[in-house]
Amino acid sequence: MEGGAYGAGKAGSGVDPIAFLKQPQTILRILCWIFSIVVFASIVNEGYVNKGNNQLYCVFNKNDDACNYGISIGITAFFICILYITLDFYFPQLSSIKDRKRVVMADLGLSGIWTFLWFVSFCFLANQWQYTPSENLPLNQGADAARAAVAFSFFSILSWAGLTFKAWQRYRLGADSSLFSHDHLDAGNPPYSAGIENTETFQSPPFAENLGTTPKGYQVPSY
Repeated sequence: MEGGAYGAGKAGSGVDPIAFLKQPQTILRILCWIFSIVVFASIVNEGYVNKGNNQLYCVFNKNDDACNYGISIGITAFFICILYITLDFYFPQLSSIKDRKRVVMADLGLSGIWTFLWFVSFCFLANQWQYTPSENLPLNQGADAARAAVAFSFFSILSWAGLTFKAWQRYRLGADSSLFSHDHLDAGNPPYSAGIENTETFQSPPFAENLGTTPKGYQVPSY
C-alpha cells in the first residue's frame, strides 16, 4: 500500500498520542465534542422553566420542538465526535486503501451534514429566543442557558465546517497518493511492467557468433 494514503502513514506505523492530540483535526473534534455538551446540557438543566404551576415548558418561546431539536442534535454530535476520535487514532492501522477511503468519505459526509444541522439549530433557537416574551422568564430563569445554547450552536457551525474542510483535504490527498496503485492494480497490470524491456531487442552474448568457427591457421587433423 502507498505510504501516506489519505493523510496517514504506512499501515502498522506507531501512533504518538501527543502528536495525535496536536493535530488540527483532533483539536477540532474535541471542540465539537465540548460545544455539543454545552448545548444539550444547557437545555436539559435549565432549558425548561415553570411559572406559577408545576408544568414545565421550553424556555425558547414555549416551543418544545426547539428544546427537543437542540438536545437531539447535541447528544448525537457528542457520540459522533467520540466515534471519530477513536477512528482517527486507529486510522493509521488500516492496511486497505479502500477502507481508508470509506472512513474519510463518511467523515466528509457526516461533517458536512452536521454543519448544516448546526446552522439550522442556530437559526431555529435564535429565532425562538428572539420572540420569547420576558414575562415567560421569571427572575431570568433559563435565560443564560438559552443564550449559551444559541452561542455554542453558532460555534459548532464553525468547528464542524472546519472538520468538513479537513476531511476534504484528506480525501484529495488520498486520491492523489493512491492514484498510481489504483490505476495499475485495478487493471491487473503490475506497476513494474512498464520497465520491462522488449524481448525482441535481446542480443546474443558476445563471441556467440564465433563459437561455430575455427581459428585461422588451424587444420583439423584427419584420422
